[in-house]
Amino acid sequence: MMQDIQKNPEHLNMYLKDQRVMQALGVLLNIKLRSGGPEDMDVQPEEPKEERETKKPEPKPEPKPEPEPEPEPMVEEDEEVREKKEKKELAQKEKEAGNAAYKKKEFENAIEHYSKAVELYDEDISFLTNRAAVYLEMGKYDECIKDCDKAVERGRELRSDYKMVARALTRKGTALAKMAKTSKDYEPAIEAFHKALTEHRNPDTLKKLNDAEKAKKDLEQQEYFDPKIADEEREKGNEYFKEQKFPDAVKHYAEAIRRNPKDPRGYSNRAACYIKLGAMPEALKDAEKCIELDPSFVKGYTRKGAVQFFMKEHDKALATYQEGLKHDPNNQELLDGVRRCVDQINKASRGDLTPDELKERQAKAMQDPEIQNILTDPVMRQVLVDFQENPKAAQEHMKNPGVMNKVQKLVSAGIVQVK
Repeated sequence: MMQDIQKNPEHLNMYLKDQRVMQALGVLLNIKLRSGGPEDMDVQPEEPKEERETKKPEPKPEPKPEPEPEPEPMVEEDEEVREKKEKKELAQKEKEAGNAAYKKKEFENAIEHYSKAVELYDEDISFLTNRAAVYLEMGKYDECIKDCDKAVERGRELRSDYKMVARALTRKGTALAKMAKTSKDYEPAIEAFHKALTEHRNPDTLKKLNDAEKAKKDLEQQEYFDPKIADEEREKGNEYFKEQKFPDAVKHYAEAIRRNPKDPRGYSNRAACYIKLGAMPEALKDAEKCIELDPSFVKGYTRKGAVQFFMKEHDKALATYQEGLKHDPNNQELLDGVRRCVDQINKASRGDLTPDELKERQAKAMQDPEIQNILTDPVMRQVLVDFQENPKAAQEHMKNPGVMNKVQKLVSAGIVQVK
């Protein structure tokens, strides 16, 4: 029969009443199948009619009413939470009262309110930082620092907002910076500001850090200031300069500057050393510092002009020498500098430079932002075209002082040659 079902599945209905077939299929399919007999059906056999008529359905038992839940007793924790919430609200009101008193500069009253807020609720460090701010205004720096330290410690325990912790550290640093004006020690304030910035990079904190570092540097400079030693160091530098020991001379000039940073002579002498060593950017910086400290100090102009001349910026060097002549019209060093610059500019204008010199000069000029701006100016580009193609228009352009000045700069730089 199984082979017949396998060959002709539609014959399955013919064997469904055979219990053996059903058992075999159940084993094969791993399920429990029932044959068509009443003993194998889920439906119970029908009862005789007489029994159905005499048998009455049993009444369903009435459900017992569920007992009403007894009210649970108030948990002690709920009372604590409620009490804590009430204290928090009261503390907040005390804080607001303290803020109002602080704005009116009623500092003692403000401290009283903030202190009550701290006693009522110690999980808000703003009460401590606000009280610290009052102490800071009153000049009670020790009390301010204590409150800030408490706020930082408590804030870390409560995992408070990092901005709040940073605020406490900044306030501590401010108090320490105020104290440093007397103690002459800015390092603790600088350390506090650094810690505050690691918590939160606030621009106000960064500014206070920069101010503290500058104050520390100025203080160190004041303590180091000694004009007598500065003169001695400068003289030592002069001796090494005469011996052409320029690196040693630089060291002594630098010490002279540290001992007396307001004396332009140290910068001038060091600039001369840098020129000999070929360190033109450093020499230019020192020369400009000379002029900044004392605009009438002629050596500053001669040093700056020399640096610009060596850098082949002849037009700039000429302007520097001419500026120096305003302060000392008969200074021979400045007059010689003007002559050298004019010779080089005229040489470039006549086209007397060798191809290598011209190429080097033009490459140098093209690095100058001022020259780049002139060459990219549409008006000046048209002027240069007119110089080549329309001489009459070029003459009109030269009547404009601004255009003439720019053309002269191009000529000095070797970009434009006048035949």
